[in-house]
Amino acid sequence: MSPMITSILILSLATGTIITMASFHWLLAWMGLELNTLAILPIISESHHPRATEASTKYFLTQAAASSLILFSSVMNAQATGQWSILQLEDPLAQTLLTVALAMKLGLAPAHFWLPEVLQGSSFKTGLIIITWQKLAPMTLLLLTWNQTSMLTLMMMGSLSVAVGGLGGLNQTQLRKVIAFSSIAHLGWMATIITKSNKLALLNLTMYILISTPMMLSLIFSSTKTTQDLTTTWTTSPMLAPLT
Repeated sequence: MSPMITSILILSLATGTIITMASFHWLLAWMGLELNTLAILPIISESHHPRATEASTKYFLTQAAASSLILFSSVMNAQATGQWSILQLEDPLAQTLLTVALAMKLGLAPAHFWLPEVLQGSSFKTGLIIITWQKLAPMTLLLLTWNQTSMLTLMMMGSLSVAVGGLGGLNQTQLRKVIAFSSIAHLGWMATIITKSNKLALLNLTMYILISTPMMLSLIFSSTKTTQDLTTTWTTSPMLAPLT
Protein backbone atom coordinates (compact mmCIF):
# COMPACT_ATOMS: atom_id res chain seq x y z
CA MET A 1 0.00 0.00 0.00
CA SER A 2 1.40 3.38 -1.00
CA PRO A 3 2.18 5.99 1.68
CA MET A 4 -0.45 8.37 0.26
CA ILE A 5 -3.24 5.77 0.51
CA THR A 6 -2.10 4.82 4.00
CA SER A 7 -2.14 8.48 5.05
CA ILE A 8 -5.66 8.94 3.65
CA LEU A 9 -6.91 5.85 5.50
CA ILE A 10 -5.32 6.92 8.80
CA LEU A 11 -6.74 10.43 8.37
CA SER A 12 -10.20 8.99 7.63
CA LEU A 13 -9.89 6.74 10.67
CA ALA A 14 -9.07 9.70 12.91
CA THR A 15 -11.77 11.87 11.32
CA GLY A 16 -14.50 9.28 11.82
CA THR A 17 -13.65 8.89 15.50
CA ILE A 18 -13.47 12.66 16.06
CA ILE A 19 -16.84 13.20 14.31
CA THR A 20 -18.49 10.63 16.58
CA MET A 21 -16.83 12.00 19.72
CA ALA A 22 -17.81 15.61 18.90
CA SER A 23 -21.39 15.01 17.74
CA PHE A 24 -24.63 15.49 19.66
CA HIS A 25 -26.81 14.28 16.78
CA TRP A 26 -27.40 10.56 16.23
CA LEU A 27 -27.06 10.81 12.46
CA LEU A 28 -23.64 12.49 12.71
CA ALA A 29 -22.50 9.89 15.26
CA TRP A 30 -23.61 7.11 12.91
CA MET A 31 -21.77 8.73 9.98
CA GLY A 32 -18.59 8.90 12.04
CA LEU A 33 -18.87 5.22 12.98
CA GLU A 34 -19.41 4.24 9.35
CA LEU A 35 -16.42 6.30 8.18
CA ASN A 36 -14.34 4.66 10.91
CA THR A 37 -15.39 1.18 9.80
CA LEU A 38 -14.78 1.79 6.09
CA ALA A 39 -11.32 3.25 6.78
CA ILE A 40 -10.09 0.27 8.82
CA LEU A 41 -11.16 -2.42 6.31
CA PRO A 42 -8.34 -1.84 3.73
CA ILE A 43 -5.84 -1.67 6.61
CA ILE A 44 -6.95 -5.09 7.89
CA SER A 45 -6.82 -6.70 4.42
CA GLU A 46 -3.56 -5.02 3.43
CA SER A 47 -1.55 -8.26 3.29
CA HIS A 48 -4.04 -9.89 0.82
CA HIS A 49 -3.74 -13.13 2.80
CA PRO A 50 -6.92 -15.25 2.97
CA ARG A 51 -6.96 -14.90 6.75
CA ALA A 52 -6.76 -11.11 6.43
CA THR A 53 -9.57 -11.05 3.88
CA GLU A 54 -11.68 -13.24 6.15
CA ALA A 55 -10.93 -10.99 9.12
CA SER A 56 -11.92 -7.84 7.21
CA THR A 57 -15.16 -9.49 6.04
CA LYS A 58 -16.09 -10.56 9.60
CA TYR A 59 -15.23 -7.09 10.91
CA PHE A 60 -17.34 -5.40 8.23
CA LEU A 61 -20.40 -7.60 8.76
CA THR A 62 -20.33 -7.21 12.54
CA GLN A 63 -19.75 -3.46 12.52
CA ALA A 64 -22.36 -2.90 9.80
CA ALA A 65 -24.95 -4.85 11.80
CA ALA A 66 -24.11 -2.85 14.94
CA SER A 67 -24.29 0.46 13.04
CA SER A 68 -27.68 -0.54 11.61
CA LEU A 69 -28.93 -1.23 15.14
CA ILE A 70 -27.66 2.17 16.30
CA LEU A 71 -29.43 3.92 13.41
CA PHE A 72 -32.61 1.90 14.03
CA SER A 73 -32.62 2.72 17.76
CA SER A 74 -32.03 6.42 17.05
CA VAL A 75 -34.92 6.47 14.54
CA MET A 76 -37.18 4.79 17.10
CA ASN A 77 -36.17 7.34 19.72
CA ALA A 78 -36.74 10.22 17.27
CA GLN A 79 -40.17 8.85 16.41
CA ALA A 80 -41.09 8.63 20.09
CA THR A 81 -39.57 11.92 21.31
CA GLY A 82 -39.35 14.09 18.18
CA GLN A 83 -35.63 14.88 18.52
CA TRP A 84 -32.24 13.37 17.53
CA SER A 85 -30.13 14.46 20.49
CA ILE A 86 -27.75 11.83 21.88
CA LEU A 87 -28.31 13.14 25.41
CA GLN A 88 -32.10 12.54 25.27
CA LEU A 89 -32.56 8.83 24.75
CA GLU A 90 -35.93 8.18 26.38
CA ASP A 91 -37.58 5.29 24.53
CA PRO A 92 -37.02 2.03 26.56
CA LEU A 93 -36.73 -0.23 23.50
CA ALA A 94 -34.31 2.20 21.85
CA GLN A 95 -32.19 2.20 25.02
CA THR A 96 -31.92 -1.61 24.99
CA LEU A 97 -31.16 -1.75 21.25
CA LEU A 98 -28.48 0.92 21.60
CA THR A 99 -26.86 -0.93 24.50
CA VAL A 100 -26.72 -4.16 22.47
CA ALA A 101 -25.40 -2.32 19.39
CA LEU A 102 -22.59 -0.58 21.30
CA ALA A 103 -21.73 -3.86 23.03
CA MET A 104 -21.45 -5.53 19.61
CA LYS A 105 -19.20 -2.74 18.36
CA LEU A 106 -16.95 -3.03 21.41
CA GLY A 107 -16.87 -6.83 21.45
CA LEU A 108 -18.72 -7.55 24.68
CA ALA A 109 -20.01 -11.07 25.27
CA PRO A 110 -22.11 -12.71 23.90
CA ALA A 111 -21.36 -10.60 20.78
CA HIS A 112 -17.61 -11.10 21.18
CA PHE A 113 -16.93 -13.90 18.68
CA TRP A 114 -15.64 -11.58 15.95
CA LEU A 115 -12.83 -10.00 18.00
CA PRO A 116 -10.46 -13.01 18.44
CA GLU A 117 -10.88 -14.02 14.79
CA VAL A 118 -10.33 -10.51 13.45
CA LEU A 119 -7.23 -10.00 15.60
CA GLN A 120 -5.82 -13.38 14.59
CA GLY A 121 -6.19 -12.50 10.90
CA SER A 122 -4.65 -9.04 11.32
CA SER A 123 -1.09 -7.87 11.87
CA PHE A 124 0.01 -6.67 15.30
CA LYS A 125 0.00 -3.04 14.14
CA THR A 126 -3.58 -3.35 12.90
CA GLY A 127 -4.51 -5.24 16.08
CA LEU A 128 -3.16 -2.34 18.13
CA ILE A 129 -5.50 0.03 16.28
CA ILE A 130 -8.48 -2.31 16.73
CA ILE A 131 -8.09 -2.79 20.48
CA THR A 132 -7.30 0.86 21.28
CA TRP A 133 -8.36 3.53 18.79
CA GLN A 134 -11.41 1.64 17.48
CA LYS A 135 -12.84 1.46 21.00
CA LEU A 136 -12.89 5.24 21.49
CA ALA A 137 -15.95 6.09 19.37
CA PRO A 138 -18.39 3.47 20.79
CA MET A 139 -17.07 4.04 24.31
CA THR A 140 -17.72 7.77 23.88
CA LEU A 141 -21.35 7.06 22.96
CA LEU A 142 -21.61 4.71 25.93
CA LEU A 143 -20.18 7.36 28.27
CA LEU A 144 -22.52 10.03 26.88
CA THR A 145 -25.60 7.84 27.37
CA TRP A 146 -24.46 5.97 30.49
CA ASN A 147 -27.48 7.08 32.56
CA GLN A 148 -29.97 6.39 29.73
CA THR A 149 -28.88 2.94 28.54
CA SER A 150 -30.30 -0.33 29.84
CA MET A 151 -28.31 -0.81 33.06
CA LEU A 152 -29.43 -4.43 33.54
CA THR A 153 -28.38 -5.40 29.99
CA LEU A 154 -25.05 -3.61 30.36
CA MET A 155 -24.34 -5.22 33.73
CA MET A 156 -25.18 -8.71 32.46
CA MET A 157 -23.09 -8.34 29.30
CA GLY A 158 -20.21 -6.85 31.28
CA SER A 159 -20.22 -9.68 33.83
CA LEU A 160 -20.41 -12.29 31.07
CA SER A 161 -17.52 -10.59 29.23
CA VAL A 162 -15.32 -10.73 32.33
CA ALA A 163 -15.96 -14.48 32.64
CA VAL A 164 -15.55 -15.20 28.91
CA GLY A 165 -12.42 -13.07 28.61
CA GLY A 166 -10.79 -14.62 31.66
CA LEU A 167 -11.55 -18.23 30.71
CA GLY A 168 -11.18 -17.91 26.95
CA GLY A 169 -7.54 -16.87 27.03
CA LEU A 170 -6.39 -19.80 29.18
CA ASN A 171 -6.02 -22.43 26.44
CA GLN A 172 -4.64 -20.15 23.71
CA THR A 173 -1.10 -20.26 22.32
CA GLN A 174 -1.50 -17.43 19.80
CA LEU A 175 -0.74 -14.11 21.52
CA ARG A 176 -3.20 -12.19 19.36
CA LYS A 177 -6.07 -14.37 20.61
CA VAL A 178 -4.84 -13.99 24.20
CA ILE A 179 -4.83 -10.21 23.72
CA ALA A 180 -8.31 -10.38 22.18
CA PHE A 181 -9.75 -12.23 25.18
CA SER A 182 -7.88 -9.84 27.48
CA SER A 183 -9.55 -6.96 25.65
CA ILE A 184 -12.97 -8.60 26.10
CA ALA A 185 -12.35 -8.96 29.85
CA HIS A 186 -11.19 -5.34 30.20
CA LEU A 187 -14.19 -4.07 28.24
CA GLY A 188 -16.40 -6.17 30.50
CA TRP A 189 -14.99 -4.39 33.55
CA MET A 190 -15.55 -1.02 31.85
CA ALA A 191 -19.16 -1.91 31.05
CA THR A 192 -19.72 -3.04 34.64
CA ILE A 193 -18.10 0.07 36.11
CA ILE A 194 -19.99 2.44 33.80
CA THR A 195 -23.28 1.44 35.43
CA LYS A 196 -21.98 3.02 38.65
CA SER A 197 -19.76 5.89 37.49
CA ASN A 198 -18.83 7.13 34.02
CA LYS A 199 -15.74 8.92 35.36
CA LEU A 200 -14.31 5.68 36.76
CA ALA A 201 -15.05 3.95 33.45
CA LEU A 202 -13.17 6.71 31.59
CA LEU A 203 -10.21 6.24 33.94
CA ASN A 204 -10.38 2.48 33.30
CA LEU A 205 -10.37 3.06 29.53
CA THR A 206 -7.37 5.38 29.80
CA MET A 207 -5.41 2.87 31.88
CA TYR A 208 -6.33 0.07 29.45
CA ILE A 209 -4.98 2.03 26.47
CA LEU A 210 -1.81 3.04 28.36
CA ILE A 211 -1.15 -0.61 29.25
CA SER A 212 -2.10 -2.20 25.92
CA THR A 213 -0.12 0.16 23.68
CA PRO A 214 3.41 -0.49 25.06
CA MET A 215 2.63 -4.22 25.37
CA MET A 216 1.66 -4.46 21.69
CA LEU A 217 4.61 -2.30 20.62
CA SER A 218 7.02 -4.56 22.50
CA LEU A 219 5.54 -7.63 20.77
CA ILE A 220 5.86 -5.89 17.40
CA PHE A 221 9.48 -4.96 18.11
CA SER A 222 10.43 -8.49 19.19
CA SER A 223 8.37 -10.21 16.41
CA THR A 224 6.67 -12.42 18.99
CA LYS A 225 3.52 -14.19 17.79
CA THR A 226 3.04 -17.18 20.11
CA THR A 227 3.60 -17.96 23.77
CA GLN A 228 6.47 -20.23 22.74
CA ASP A 229 8.22 -17.28 21.10
CA LEU A 230 8.21 -15.52 24.48
CA THR A 231 10.65 -18.13 25.82
CA THR A 232 13.29 -17.11 23.26
CA THR A 233 12.77 -13.34 23.51
CA TRP A 234 15.68 -12.96 25.95
CA THR A 235 18.19 -14.11 23.30
CA THR A 236 17.17 -11.43 20.78
CA SER A 237 15.99 -8.63 23.07
CA PRO A 238 17.37 -9.11 26.60
CA MET A 239 16.28 -5.66 27.75
CA LEU A 240 12.75 -6.09 26.38
CA ALA A 241 12.17 -9.62 27.73
CA PRO A 242 11.39 -8.59 31.36
CA LEU A 243 8.87 -6.01 30.11
CA THR A 244 6.93 -8.44 27.90
